[in-house]
Amino acid sequence: MLNRRSYPFFFLFLLIALVACRDEVLRDSEYSSLTKIPFGFPDIEYPEGNEFTPERWELGKKLFYDPILSIDNNISCGSCHQQSLAFADDKPFSLGVNNIEGRRNAPSLANVAYHPYFTREGGISTLEMQILIPIQEHDEFNHNIVAIAELLAEDENYVRMSQEAYNRQPDPYVITRAISNFQRTLISGNSAYDRYRQYGYDLSFSDKEKQGMELFFSDRLACAKCHGGFNFTDYSFENNGLYEDYPDEGRFRLTSEFEDLARFKTPSLRNIALTAPYMHDGSIADLNGVVEHYMTGGSSHPNKNSLVNGFELNDEEKENLILFLESLSDLNFIHQPMFKK
Repeated sequence: MLNRRSYPFFFLFLLIALVACRDEVLRDSEYSSLTKIPFGFPDIEYPEGNEFTPERWELGKKLFYDPILSIDNNISCGSCHQQSLAFADDKPFSLGVNNIEGRRNAPSLANVAYHPYFTREGGISTLEMQILIPIQEHDEFNHNIVAIAELLAEDENYVRMSQEAYNRQPDPYVITRAISNFQRTLISGNSAYDRYRQYGYDLSFSDKEKQGMELFFSDRLACAKCHGGFNFTDYSFENNGLYEDYPDEGRFRLTSEFEDLARFKTPSLRNIALTAPYMHDGSIADLNGVVEHYMTGGSSHPNKNSLVNGFELNDEEKENLILFLESLSDLNFIHQPMFKK
Protein backbone atom coordinates (compact mmCIF):
# COMPACT_ATOMS: atom_id res chain seq x y z
CA MET A 1 0.00 0.00 0.00
CA LEU A 2 1.32 3.46 -0.93
CA ASN A 3 2.11 5.95 1.78
CA ARG A 4 1.62 9.63 1.22
CA ARG A 5 5.29 10.24 0.55
CA SER A 6 5.12 7.75 -2.33
CA TYR A 7 2.22 9.48 -4.09
CA PRO A 8 4.29 12.04 -6.05
CA PHE A 9 6.68 9.36 -7.27
CA PHE A 10 3.85 7.04 -8.23
CA PHE A 11 2.05 9.69 -10.26
CA LEU A 12 5.32 10.79 -11.87
CA PHE A 13 6.00 7.19 -12.90
CA LEU A 14 2.43 6.88 -14.21
CA LEU A 15 2.78 10.11 -16.20
CA ILE A 16 6.06 8.94 -17.75
CA ALA A 17 4.48 5.61 -18.69
CA LEU A 18 1.47 7.32 -20.28
CA VAL A 19 3.66 9.72 -22.28
CA ALA A 20 5.83 6.83 -23.47
CA CYS A 21 2.76 4.86 -24.48
CA ARG A 22 1.32 7.86 -26.32
CA ASP A 23 4.59 8.47 -28.15
CA GLU A 24 4.76 4.82 -29.19
CA VAL A 25 1.20 4.95 -30.55
CA LEU A 26 1.97 8.16 -32.45
CA ARG A 27 5.18 6.64 -33.78
CA ASP A 28 3.38 3.52 -35.02
CA SER A 29 0.66 5.68 -36.60
CA GLU A 30 3.24 7.82 -38.42
CA TYR A 31 5.04 4.80 -39.84
CA SER A 32 1.81 3.09 -40.90
CA SER A 33 0.83 6.26 -42.79
CA LEU A 34 3.93 5.83 -44.95
CA THR A 35 2.55 2.67 -46.52
CA LYS A 36 -1.05 3.83 -46.88
CA ILE A 37 -2.19 3.38 -50.49
CA PRO A 38 -4.11 6.29 -52.06
CA PHE A 39 -7.53 5.81 -53.61
CA GLY A 40 -7.29 4.16 -57.02
CA PHE A 41 -3.68 3.03 -56.55
CA PRO A 42 -2.65 -0.66 -56.60
CA ASP A 43 -0.84 -2.26 -53.70
CA ILE A 44 2.94 -1.95 -53.62
CA GLU A 45 4.92 -5.14 -53.92
CA TYR A 46 7.90 -5.31 -51.56
CA PRO A 47 10.66 -7.75 -52.50
CA GLU A 48 11.13 -10.71 -50.19
CA GLY A 49 13.63 -9.76 -47.51
CA ASN A 50 13.04 -6.03 -47.98
CA GLU A 51 9.54 -5.61 -46.65
CA PHE A 52 8.82 -2.29 -44.97
CA THR A 53 9.91 -1.87 -41.37
CA PRO A 54 10.53 1.38 -39.45
CA GLU A 55 14.17 0.36 -38.89
CA ARG A 56 14.85 -0.21 -42.59
CA TRP A 57 13.04 2.99 -43.51
CA GLU A 58 15.01 5.10 -41.01
CA LEU A 59 18.29 3.66 -42.26
CA GLY A 60 17.29 4.28 -45.88
CA LYS A 61 16.28 7.84 -45.14
CA LYS A 62 19.57 8.53 -43.39
CA LEU A 63 21.52 7.16 -46.35
CA PHE A 64 19.35 9.07 -48.83
CA TYR A 65 20.39 12.37 -47.28
CA ASP A 66 23.99 11.45 -46.43
CA PRO A 67 26.73 12.86 -48.71
CA ILE A 68 28.92 9.92 -47.68
CA LEU A 69 27.64 8.29 -50.87
CA SER A 70 29.68 10.73 -53.01
CA ILE A 71 33.45 10.54 -53.40
CA ASP A 72 33.94 14.15 -52.30
CA ASN A 73 31.40 13.84 -49.46
CA ASN A 74 29.53 16.79 -50.98
CA ILE A 75 26.24 15.57 -52.47
CA SER A 76 23.55 13.06 -51.57
CA CYS A 77 20.50 11.58 -53.25
CA GLY A 78 18.55 14.43 -51.69
CA SER A 79 20.73 17.01 -53.41
CA CYS A 80 19.19 16.21 -56.80
CA HIS A 81 15.84 14.86 -55.53
CA GLN A 82 14.45 17.58 -53.28
CA GLN A 83 11.21 17.09 -51.39
CA SER A 84 9.97 20.63 -52.12
CA LEU A 85 10.25 19.78 -55.84
CA ALA A 86 8.45 16.42 -55.53
CA PHE A 87 11.87 14.79 -55.18
CA ALA A 88 13.11 16.22 -58.49
CA ASP A 89 15.45 19.14 -59.25
CA ASP A 90 14.92 22.62 -60.68
CA LYS A 91 17.98 22.57 -62.94
CA PRO A 92 18.20 21.18 -66.48
CA PHE A 93 21.16 19.09 -65.31
CA SER A 94 22.00 18.52 -61.65
CA LEU A 95 25.55 19.02 -60.45
CA GLY A 96 27.52 15.98 -59.34
CA VAL A 97 30.89 15.68 -57.62
CA ASN A 98 33.30 18.55 -58.24
CA ASN A 99 30.35 20.49 -59.70
CA ILE A 100 30.34 18.34 -62.84
CA GLU A 101 27.11 18.77 -64.78
CA GLY A 102 25.05 15.65 -65.34
CA ARG A 103 23.74 14.40 -68.67
CA ARG A 104 20.00 14.15 -68.02
CA ASN A 105 17.35 16.00 -66.09
CA ALA A 106 16.69 14.45 -62.67
CA PRO A 107 13.23 12.82 -62.67
CA SER A 108 10.79 12.94 -59.76
CA LEU A 109 10.88 9.99 -57.36
CA ALA A 110 7.17 10.29 -56.56
CA ASN A 111 5.55 6.85 -56.87
CA VAL A 112 8.81 5.31 -58.01
CA ALA A 113 7.67 2.14 -56.23
CA TYR A 114 5.34 1.45 -59.17
CA HIS A 115 7.90 1.77 -61.95
CA PRO A 116 8.58 -1.51 -63.78
CA TYR A 117 12.14 -0.43 -64.70
CA PHE A 118 14.48 2.46 -64.07
CA THR A 119 16.63 5.08 -65.82
CA ARG A 120 15.28 6.86 -68.87
CA GLU A 121 16.28 3.95 -71.13
CA GLY A 122 14.84 1.35 -68.75
CA GLY A 123 18.04 -0.59 -68.25
CA ILE A 124 17.63 -1.33 -64.53
CA SER A 125 15.01 -3.86 -63.46
CA THR A 126 14.74 -3.23 -59.71
CA LEU A 127 14.71 -0.25 -57.39
CA GLU A 128 17.30 -2.01 -55.23
CA MET A 129 19.82 -1.94 -58.06
CA GLN A 130 19.01 1.55 -59.32
CA ILE A 131 21.13 3.30 -56.66
CA LEU A 132 24.25 1.68 -58.15
CA ILE A 133 23.95 3.93 -61.20
CA PRO A 134 24.42 7.33 -59.51
CA ILE A 135 27.00 5.85 -57.13
CA GLN A 136 29.33 4.82 -59.94
CA GLU A 137 28.60 7.52 -62.55
CA HIS A 138 31.55 9.92 -62.83
CA ASP A 139 29.27 12.95 -63.12
CA GLU A 140 27.17 11.94 -60.12
CA PHE A 141 28.70 10.31 -56.99
CA ASN A 142 31.77 8.83 -58.70
CA HIS A 143 32.17 6.36 -55.84
CA ASN A 144 32.30 2.63 -55.18
CA ILE A 145 29.64 0.89 -53.10
CA VAL A 146 32.18 -1.43 -51.48
CA ALA A 147 34.24 1.56 -50.36
CA ILE A 148 31.09 3.24 -49.06
CA ALA A 149 30.22 0.14 -47.05
CA GLU A 150 33.69 0.20 -45.49
CA LEU A 151 33.14 3.81 -44.42
CA LEU A 152 29.75 2.95 -42.91
CA ALA A 153 31.26 0.05 -40.98
CA GLU A 154 33.43 2.57 -39.12
CA ASP A 155 30.37 4.47 -37.93
CA GLU A 156 28.83 3.03 -34.74
CA ASN A 157 25.44 4.53 -35.53
CA TYR A 158 25.31 2.97 -38.98
CA VAL A 159 26.45 -0.38 -37.61
CA ARG A 160 23.71 -0.32 -34.98
CA MET A 161 21.02 0.74 -37.46
CA SER A 162 22.12 -1.87 -39.98
CA GLN A 163 21.93 -4.64 -37.40
CA GLU A 164 18.48 -3.49 -36.31
CA ALA A 165 17.22 -3.26 -39.88
CA TYR A 166 18.79 -6.29 -41.60
CA ASN A 167 20.65 -8.17 -38.85
CA ARG A 168 23.97 -7.69 -40.62
CA GLN A 169 26.83 -5.24 -40.92
CA PRO A 170 26.44 -2.31 -43.33
CA ASP A 171 27.39 -3.73 -46.72
CA PRO A 172 26.28 -3.27 -50.35
CA TYR A 173 23.21 -5.43 -49.70
CA VAL A 174 22.12 -3.20 -46.83
CA ILE A 175 22.83 0.05 -48.70
CA THR A 176 20.79 -0.88 -51.77
CA ARG A 177 17.92 -2.37 -49.76
CA ALA A 178 17.60 0.41 -47.21
CA ILE A 179 17.56 3.26 -49.74
CA SER A 180 14.95 1.51 -51.88
CA ASN A 181 12.88 0.79 -48.76
CA PHE A 182 12.74 4.51 -48.09
CA GLN A 183 12.03 5.39 -51.73
CA ARG A 184 9.07 3.01 -51.92
CA THR A 185 7.24 5.15 -49.40
CA LEU A 186 7.46 8.29 -51.57
CA ILE A 187 3.81 7.86 -52.51
CA SER A 188 1.93 10.80 -53.97
CA GLY A 189 -1.81 10.61 -54.60
CA ASN A 190 -3.57 13.44 -52.80
CA SER A 191 -3.86 16.21 -55.37
CA ALA A 192 -7.01 18.26 -55.99
CA TYR A 193 -7.65 16.00 -59.00
CA ASP A 194 -7.37 12.89 -56.80
CA ARG A 195 -9.85 14.25 -54.26
CA TYR A 196 -12.26 15.19 -57.04
CA ARG A 197 -11.93 11.73 -58.55
CA GLN A 198 -12.51 10.02 -55.19
CA TYR A 199 -15.37 12.11 -53.87
CA GLY A 200 -16.89 13.56 -57.03
CA TYR A 201 -16.22 17.11 -55.88
CA ASP A 202 -13.47 19.22 -54.35
CA LEU A 203 -13.67 22.90 -53.62
CA SER A 204 -10.07 23.40 -54.80
CA PHE A 205 -10.79 21.72 -58.16
CA SER A 206 -12.26 24.54 -60.25
CA ASP A 207 -14.49 24.49 -63.30
CA LYS A 208 -11.53 25.60 -65.42
CA GLU A 209 -9.50 22.63 -64.17
CA LYS A 210 -12.41 20.31 -64.96
CA GLN A 211 -12.50 21.68 -68.50
CA GLY A 212 -8.75 21.18 -68.72
CA MET A 213 -9.21 17.60 -67.50
CA GLU A 214 -11.75 16.95 -70.26
CA LEU A 215 -9.27 18.25 -72.83
CA PHE A 216 -6.46 16.13 -71.39
CA PHE A 217 -8.47 12.91 -71.61
CA SER A 218 -10.05 13.74 -74.98
CA ASP A 219 -9.24 11.91 -78.21
CA ARG A 220 -8.55 15.30 -79.75
CA LEU A 221 -5.41 15.86 -77.66
CA ALA A 222 -4.71 12.18 -76.82
CA CYS A 223 -2.51 13.12 -73.83
CA ALA A 224 -3.77 10.14 -71.84
CA LYS A 225 -2.70 7.70 -74.55
CA CYS A 226 0.80 7.87 -73.06
CA HIS A 227 0.11 9.67 -69.77
CA GLY A 228 -2.81 7.56 -68.58
CA GLY A 229 -3.49 5.41 -65.57
CA PHE A 230 -3.27 6.25 -61.87
CA ASN A 231 0.33 7.47 -62.27
CA PHE A 232 -0.19 9.38 -65.53
CA THR A 233 2.28 7.26 -67.48
CA ASP A 234 2.26 3.95 -69.33
CA TYR A 235 6.07 3.65 -68.80
CA SER A 236 6.56 3.13 -72.53
CA PHE A 237 9.60 4.37 -74.45
CA GLU A 238 8.71 7.12 -76.85
CA ASN A 239 10.14 9.83 -79.06
CA ASN A 240 8.10 13.04 -78.85
CA GLY A 241 9.78 15.01 -81.63
CA LEU A 242 11.88 17.21 -79.41
CA TYR A 243 14.69 17.32 -82.00
CA GLU A 244 15.54 16.06 -85.44
CA ASP A 245 18.99 15.05 -84.20
CA TYR A 246 19.42 13.99 -80.58
CA PRO A 247 22.75 14.37 -78.74
CA ASP A 248 21.38 11.75 -76.29
CA GLU A 249 20.65 8.41 -77.97
CA GLY A 250 18.09 7.38 -75.36
CA ARG A 251 17.13 3.70 -75.22
CA PHE A 252 19.45 2.99 -78.15
CA ARG A 253 22.32 3.13 -75.61
CA LEU A 254 20.86 0.01 -74.05
CA THR A 255 19.60 -2.01 -77.01
CA SER A 256 21.59 -0.73 -80.03
CA GLU A 257 18.35 -1.14 -81.99
CA PHE A 258 17.55 1.66 -84.44
CA GLU A 259 13.86 1.70 -83.46
CA ASP A 260 14.98 2.68 -79.94
CA LEU A 261 17.07 5.65 -81.07
CA ALA A 262 16.06 8.79 -79.12
CA ARG A 263 13.29 7.01 -77.24
CA PHE A 264 12.93 7.76 -73.53
CA LYS A 265 10.70 6.39 -70.79
CA THR A 266 7.43 8.30 -70.57
CA PRO A 267 7.50 10.28 -67.31
CA SER A 268 4.66 10.55 -64.84
CA LEU A 269 2.81 13.88 -64.88
CA ARG A 270 2.08 13.82 -61.16
CA ASN A 271 3.39 16.98 -59.48
CA ILE A 272 4.40 18.20 -62.94
CA ALA A 273 4.01 21.86 -61.96
CA LEU A 274 6.73 21.36 -59.33
CA THR A 275 9.33 19.60 -61.48
CA ALA A 276 10.34 22.15 -64.14
CA PRO A 277 12.34 22.27 -66.36
CA TYR A 278 10.97 19.52 -68.59
CA MET A 279 12.05 16.81 -71.04
CA HIS A 280 14.97 14.41 -70.60
CA ASP A 281 17.40 17.29 -71.03
CA GLY A 282 15.48 20.02 -69.19
CA SER A 283 15.26 22.04 -72.39
CA ILE A 284 11.69 23.36 -71.90
CA ALA A 285 11.38 25.83 -69.05
CA ASP A 286 7.68 25.78 -68.20
CA LEU A 287 4.33 24.09 -68.83
CA ASN A 288 3.36 26.70 -71.38
CA GLY A 289 6.38 25.65 -73.44
CA VAL A 290 5.47 21.97 -73.07
CA VAL A 291 1.92 22.51 -74.30
CA GLU A 292 3.16 24.63 -77.22
CA HIS A 293 5.63 21.89 -78.18
CA TYR A 294 2.81 19.36 -78.51
CA MET A 295 0.57 21.89 -80.25
CA THR A 296 3.17 22.25 -83.03
CA GLY A 297 3.65 18.50 -83.36
CA GLY A 298 7.35 18.72 -82.68
CA SER A 299 10.26 18.08 -85.02
CA SER A 300 10.49 15.33 -87.58
CA HIS A 301 12.18 12.12 -86.45
CA PRO A 302 11.82 8.58 -87.82
CA ASN A 303 10.95 7.22 -84.37
CA LYS A 304 8.52 9.95 -83.35
CA ASN A 305 5.28 8.67 -81.85
CA SER A 306 2.49 9.02 -84.41
CA LEU A 307 0.24 10.57 -81.74
CA VAL A 308 2.51 13.63 -81.65
CA ASN A 309 1.10 15.35 -84.71
CA GLY A 310 -0.08 18.69 -83.36
CA PHE A 311 -3.44 20.14 -82.35
CA GLU A 312 -5.08 23.53 -81.97
CA LEU A 313 -6.12 25.23 -78.74
CA ASN A 314 -7.53 28.66 -78.20
CA ASP A 315 -6.12 30.76 -75.35
CA GLU A 316 -8.81 29.69 -72.89
CA GLU A 317 -8.37 26.00 -73.65
CA LYS A 318 -4.64 26.28 -73.30
CA GLU A 319 -5.02 28.01 -69.94
CA ASN A 320 -7.46 25.35 -68.72
CA LEU A 321 -5.19 22.50 -69.78
CA ILE A 322 -2.26 24.01 -67.87
CA LEU A 323 -4.49 24.58 -64.83
CA PHE A 324 -5.43 20.91 -64.90
CA LEU A 325 -1.77 19.88 -65.04
CA GLU A 326 -1.10 22.16 -62.08
CA SER A 327 -3.95 20.50 -60.17
CA LEU A 328 -1.90 17.28 -60.12
CA SER A 329 0.35 18.78 -57.44
CA ASP A 330 0.21 16.99 -54.08
CA LEU A 331 1.06 19.58 -51.43
CA ASN A 332 0.79 17.06 -48.58
CA PHE A 333 3.50 15.04 -50.28
CA ILE A 334 6.00 17.88 -50.52
CA HIS A 335 5.31 18.96 -46.93
CA GLN A 336 5.25 15.50 -45.32
CA PRO A 337 7.40 16.07 -42.20
CA MET A 338 8.65 12.49 -42.07
CA PHE A 339 10.35 12.89 -45.44
CA LYS A 340 12.29 15.97 -44.40
CA LYS A 341 16.04 15.77 -44.00
